Amino acid sequence: MVTGGKCLKQFMEMACTNCTQLRQSYWILIFGGIHFFLSQLPNFNSVAGVSLAAAVMSLSYSTIAWVGCIGKGRVDNVSYAYKKTSSADYMFRVFNALGQISFAFAGHAVALEIQATIPSTPEKPSKVPMWKGVIGAYFINAICYFPVALVGYWAFGQDVDDNVLVGLSKPEWLIASANLMVVVHVIGSYQVYAMPVFNLLEMMMMKRLNFPPGILLRVVARSAYVGQILTPICLTT
Repeated sequence: MVTGGKCLKQFMEMACTNCTQLRQSYWILIFGGIHFFLSQLPNFNSVAGVSLAAAVMSLSYSTIAWVGCIGKGRVDNVSYAYKKTSSADYMFRVFNALGQISFAFAGHAVALEIQATIPSTPEKPSKVPMWKGVIGAYFINAICYFPVALVGYWAFGQDVDDNVLVGLSKPEWLIASANLMVVVHVIGSYQVYAMPVFNLLEMMMMKRLNFPPGILLRVVARSAYVGQILTPICLTT
């Protein structure tokens, strides 16, 4: 939510320099509002198009990011030393880094859900195409993330931002486009990662609250989930 809102804000500021500047929390709300609608898509098959668009955007903006860093070159007085910080902040940074690495390769969380949608027979088990898909997905994942991490750190050193695009400004139209690509990517990835959670919530509401299955259940469960994530983020930004 935060990443999508930040990139949407940066895109609008670069695309419309004369427009009234809005607070970041408003952009997060706008970004979250999109998910209230997309979260009503019933299953993985229905989000296939959104997921494909997200994958293409991910490869595109990550390429723009590391190529832009090479074009920009290293910043003046770049330093690769550890930042001087408190012990508490240091530990926070370590755990935050581990969390980001884990999330970057968190596709296994939805692998079984996706495999369940693939037809399977003893002659043609679903694990065969699934294994090929997983290998291809993680290969593309590595192509997206590793060049950005290595080249971004080379260009900015210890001052590299968690979003490398923030440190790039030229050409403006390309950086603005890359930020919009990030928005599309985060929209798609959120829907894919949230789908198992949506299914779990709906099952719990049917079993414990005797909620009848249908559109009303989907609207209530999924809107409540998106809302409870969106509210504290907006209140603290």
